[in-house]
Amino acid sequence: MFMNDSEFDAALVTAVLAEAGLRGWRATSVVEAARTAGLDLGRVRTRFPSKLTVLIRFGSIADQAALGDASAVGAVKDKLFDMIMRRFDVLQAHRAGVLAVLDAAVVDPALGLFLGRLSGRSMAWLLEAAGLSAAGLRGTLRAQGLLGVWLWSVRAWREDESADLSATMTAVDKALDRAGQLARYIGDEPPLAEEAVALEPLPPLDPAI
Repeated sequence: MFMNDSEFDAALVTAVLAEAGLRGWRATSVVEAARTAGLDLGRVRTRFPSKLTVLIRFGSIADQAALGDASAVGAVKDKLFDMIMRRFDVLQAHRAGVLAVLDAAVVDPALGLFLGRLSGRSMAWLLEAAGLSAAGLRGTLRAQGLLGVWLWSVRAWREDESADLSATMTAVDKALDRAGQLARYIGDEPPLAEEAVALEPLPPLDPAI
């Protein structure tokens, strides 16, 4: 059956992450994953010359899911919350493979840095979609703040075994409140949240997709 590029990419990403969930990220082979899925290797070579390009495409798929239903109205915090949770829905669908990638990043600084950059780019897109500029110094600070929200929330997601990701939702909500509190402190407008809440300082963050 012929697949268009989007369908082909999704199939390859799914296959690679499935293998990563079974064998670990370092032992995963794009070629072997493609063979298992019955995908044309020539087309795989053209579209995915390395495992890192698989992660780039996966990040784009997660962003597309987050941005596809982005609302143009409503509070900034609410819009960001919805988009972040839609990203988590994509990660959850490939949970074992994503956890394997995150585990590999802990012992591979280069992979961790790569994932951090991917996540930062994604957070800039989410900011723009929520109506906040990610340009200039202030935009960069906003993106870094939202990246902190994402990384903190990923820590909760890794431990969240609930069917509805309730612990993850709580973490996202609290982290966005904290980011909104900080935004008001430095004089950024508009704030991420209507009301500030007192939160304990967050522990060091892990790299995430």
